[in-house]
Amino acid sequence: MKFSILIANYNNGKFFKDCYDSILAQEYKNWETIIIDDRSTDNSVEVIKGIIGNDERFKLYENDANYGVGVTKSDLIERSTGDICGYLDPDDIIKPKALKSAVEILEKKKDVVLTYSRLAKCDEHLNILTEFKSAMQVPNGQKYFFNFPIQIAPFVSFRKDVYMKTSRINRELKIAEDQDLYYKMYEVGKVEFINQTDYLYRAHTGGISQNDNKQKSYAYYAQAIWEAIQRRNLKEINGKAVPKDYKDPQEIFDLLEYQNKIPFRIKKQIKLRIQKIFR
Repeated sequence: MKFSILIANYNNGKFFKDCYDSILAQEYKNWETIIIDDRSTDNSVEVIKGIIGNDERFKLYENDANYGVGVTKSDLIERSTGDICGYLDPDDIIKPKALKSAVEILEKKKDVVLTYSRLAKCDEHLNILTEFKSAMQVPNGQKYFFNFPIQIAPFVSFRKDVYMKTSRINRELKIAEDQDLYYKMYEVGKVEFINQTDYLYRAHTGGISQNDNKQKSYAYYAQAIWEAIQRRNLKEINGKAVPKDYKDPQEIFDLLEYQNKIPFRIKKQIKLRIQKIFR
């Protein structure tokens, strides 16, 4: 199986060398790396070209305008040639077993369409600050699963052929395009958690979650949830009517607040134990 590592870059060329080194260090060697620069305003393109040189495993493309992550990450998949895809931000890194661990599961379990492991938040120099403890196996086949609270997080790998049969990423999303992808893959197959930390997320000024986009992410996340609700033809959730139109993010999150409560969590653990027995 060929693994396509997908990188959407915008003004992060200065961090790319660490990302590049982590790709070269992968234990699994059958990979390609597709990079699209979303019209950076710094010298990212020149820096990345200088690092990848003539290595044919790396392909660099440039957008003719700044389109955002919805368009760029969608196009990355379209340009890939691998059987499996996984996103890696140019300012982050993955550990050596990241690709190998995902491929092993996807080769063995044909009904699994997406795998995910755990990330660790790091400082600007990639020193680990905290690990994302909420990452864990989620129940499969549940119409009311919306990754709320978040449990599926990078590093995520998914089957390209299955993705191409979905409605694909909503290209209008500026943030939360990853959640949109997770929902659509979850709706057509099983997802599996890999209990290890594979992704090191670098927190720095200029990172998408560190700037004013952080406020907008709430609205885009709610929009992705609402669209999933519509695809699943859900008219009510936990006894509350689903709004016919998406207007207020809080209205969507209020529908799902019960998923943070203890009774729901107990029921979820029971489902997970049953799921594990019948794997």
